[in-house]
Amino acid sequence: MGTGGFILGYLGGLVRWIFGTVWRTIARKERFKFIEYMNGPEKSEDWFDQTGHQFVNRIVGMMTIVAIVIIILKLGI
Repeated sequence: MGTGGFILGYLGGLVRWIFGTVWRTIARKERFKFIEYMNGPEKSEDWFDQTGHQFVNRIVGMMTIVAIVIIILKLGI
């Protein structure tokens, strides 16, 4: 994973962690650690838990950057 993939993964994990923490606080459910949003739950045999979280983080990171760019263009900043 290159620098771009790391940045997108980190940004996506951060966005997922923020939304997950807010939602789970409102719903009064157990919250996950930030590292679990980045790499999946510890000691899991599930394929998605081992590989999928990093892919989803990159997609969410890309969508976040696109949303920010669209907002900036709409506001004319």
